[in-house]
Amino acid sequence: MAGQIPQSTDPTVRYMSTAQAYDLWASVYDTDGNFLQALDTIEMKSLLPRMLALLETSRLPRPWKLVDLGCGTGRNTAALLGVEGANVVGLDVSPGMLQVARQRLEGIGSQNQLRLEVFDMIEEALPPKCSLNADVVVSTLVLEHVPADIFFGHVSRILKPGGILLLTNMHSEMGSMSQAGFVDPKTGEKIRPTSYSHTVAEVEAAAAKSGLELVDKIEERAVDQSMIPLLGERSGKWVGVTVWFGGIVRKKP
Repeated sequence: MAGQIPQSTDPTVRYMSTAQAYDLWASVYDTDGNFLQALDTIEMKSLLPRMLALLETSRLPRPWKLVDLGCGTGRNTAALLGVEGANVVGLDVSPGMLQVARQRLEGIGSQNQLRLEVFDMIEEALPPKCSLNADVVVSTLVLEHVPADIFFGHVSRILKPGGILLLTNMHSEMGSMSQAGFVDPKTGEKIRPTSYSHTVAEVEAAAAKSGLELVDKIEERAVDQSMIPLLGERSGKWVGVTVWFGGIVRKKP
């Protein structure tokens, strides 16, 4: 299984815990030109409807519980709140990100119940009780910060039998060259959290070990020249590199 990405010796880069880094990142996370987030948002336009269609045809009874694991600023939580009659739980390691999410989600899906809680997947042995027995877990661009066996162990604990996981992450080809991070606008420092590089094969193996099975093949995306106008200028240096993967997994009944 892939290990933690080694820290750079570049003196302009400062490493922090994932929670500390994302607390600092929260205020600019949605506006700093993160091209991987832009690509993920595009891919979610097809992945999320596929996941919801599977949920509709499943035998899982309503009202559904939908968990956004590593919800960040609530980008996907907002979409989950649009699912009629759902109970939505957002979990994240960063209190700062959750504060942005609370402001963003206020008044959205007012007929649905929303709960946001801090959860550190690495430090805490069990997920919060409010997330357990879920019908769906959505987790996008989160797995990079957690060992795969720990991540899928938590997902398996959260999901009920037959429950669905929608997962996306940075591809290991990009992870071998870079990792998540941002430039602190106050100090100009490059801030990086703890990161792990997971290959698709390693992810599939860890999921299977935790009782999860693929619904269909995991998809992989490389940047090409035509995508730069959509993803932003920062994507230009990644042309030809596979940067993203995503797919849908189900907990075995």
